Amino acid sequence: MQTSSPATRPQDYVESTLIASKFTVRQYRGAVANKDRDAVAEAIRRRFTERYIDPALNEKSRHGFTQVAIACLMLEALESFLRGWKKSIHQSEKLFVEFLEREPDFATLIGRGSEFLTNVRCGILHQAETTAGWRIGRRGDLFDGNRTINADKFIRALQKVLNSHCDALKRVSWGDKRWNAARRKLDHICDNCRP
Repeated sequence: MQTSSPATRPQDYVESTLIASKFTVRQYRGAVANKDRDAVAEAIRRRFTERYIDPALNEKSRHGFTQVAIACLMLEALESFLRGWKKSIHQSEKLFVEFLEREPDFATLIGRGSEFLTNVRCGILHQAETTAGWRIGRRGDLFDGNRTINADKFIRALQKVLNSHCDALKRVSWGDKRWNAARRKLDHICDNCRP
């Protein structure tokens, strides 16, 4: 993580760590104390947009393979946010399958979540290639039903899920289960800032 300014004490270091652009751990804690749903929801949106969406959609350097690699990272991180999980170790299959089956924009992948995880996410992450005939392109439907993923549509569908979630956080009460999960995850992120 980056810091917004040099810190002299460990606590200063933690408090000045950026969770998202223009939003430090200190600002997060203040927003929580004030129950400022808009500030925290927008910080979550910026965090995901800056780290995943913008790099994946960069017109100058985008490549379908990299877009889907970034999308897989984002999907797992976003689902961890939605659940409030500190870590997703040994939970990736569950996360991918349930996410792809729950989110309407990914309906064409229902029943293929485990296969997607193994041959796309794990293939890219561990072998630097998709496996079992899965392909990545940038034409056609999000999933063509025959092992081809449209990288542009996949990342845009994730962006839609992110925006829907952040917009919902602004509308629901501070005590809603979605806020409890988001705060748990953000608290874990703040804990990880300690040297």
